Amino acid sequence: MGGELIITNNIIKDNEVKTMFKVLVVDDERAIADSIAYALKRECYEVDVAYDGEEALEKIMRLKPDVVVLDVMMPKYDGYEVCKKIDKNSSIGILMLTAKNDLVDKVIGLELGADDYLTKPFEMIELLARVKSLCRRINKISSELNSNSISIINVEDLKIDLQERTVYADGILIELKPKEFDLLVFLFENPRHVFSRDEILDRVWDMDYLGGTRTIDIHIQRIRKKLGRHGDLIKTVAKVGYKAVNNFDKI
Repeated sequence: MGGELIITNNIIKDNEVKTMFKVLVVDDERAIADSIAYALKRECYEVDVAYDGEEALEKIMRLKPDVVVLDVMMPKYDGYEVCKKIDKNSSIGILMLTAKNDLVDKVIGLELGADDYLTKPFEMIELLARVKSLCRRINKISSELNSNSISIINVEDLKIDLQERTVYADGILIELKPKEFDLLVFLFENPRHVFSRDEILDRVWDMDYLGGTRTIDIHIQRIRKKLGRHGDLIKTVAKVGYKAVNNFDKI
């Protein structure tokens, strides 16, 4: 509800995008949802549409999309509620659409598991670029898992299973959002290396993220809180960024 869509004729052409990627567009404004779906189909995505939060959850469960373009203001379940209900262990990329320009609203979406957001009105070319970036990240994760013989990282009493995308601390399953898991793995696959926030955005988010580097701090804080006493394994390097300690084994 609310929000104007700006559509341009600047359609991205990129051979990296293949029909294997499934995108679910969720917006109660049918004109906007259908316009986004049309633009994505022109880019060779497999696309489906939902017009409220309840329908979105049903289609996410049934269709298992790679990316969900998710409006915030919707009937039945809003975008935040949908975000909370998506399987925490899935690798679904979530791009939230909001008519609000308040940083707090955007931070809420990121904390609930969204990967990125766009504020209405937006240019279609930008939405396509962000969807493509999310698909590139998903493809990269899949390729790394298929080519990497390392499947488990043990860090003291912390176990990170790359294949199952699960994390156990002291034998207890820790529920991480997809982006939190990607960030944790990235740091522990590069122990002792200090990464700036911009480097992390480039390597983990794989995009020019307009929300700024603050999102890195938010994700690190949430990961540390969830890991409890193991949160100290991620170190802050003042005025630079973050690093992971190296007292662990790879299997």
